Amino acid sequence: MVDQARARKLAKRISQIVAEALEHEVKDPRLSMVTITDTRVTGDLREATVYYTVMGAKLDQEPDTAGAAAALQSAAGVLRSRVGQQTGVRHTPSLAFVLDQVPDEARRMEELLAQTRASDAEVARLAASASPAGEADPYKTPREDEAE
Repeated sequence: MVDQARARKLAKRISQIVAEALEHEVKDPRLSMVTITDTRVTGDLREATVYYTVMGAKLDQEPDTAGAAAALQSAAGVLRSRVGQQTGVRHTPSLAFVLDQVPDEARRMEELLAQTRASDAEVARLAASASPAGEADPYKTPREDEAE
């Protein structure tokens, strides 16, 4: 039987252990701007997927995601042994590192919302100075004969 609460608890603990190990123990400069965002563990507790993001050193600099991925792959064994030592589970889960797409998708959604706001403002500006295409009163009343 799969214990989801135990899997969530182990995933949270793995995130903490990996983040601490990256900060204090692994001395690869490519990992200096890596942030662990989430971890998911399978129901049988055999595999863990660690999601990470890479921040740029400067605002105008593109982050080195390829270098961070290679560095994480080379440090996977050290990180897995650290996870095994500090969790105390019978079988240490294998670690797979995946670049988290959430920040990029959030940035893309913000850009789309900004475009939508600009488009709505343009439509509102055009509508303010617009006049009806037909007559001012499109609902005509029936003509009453003056002879009657």
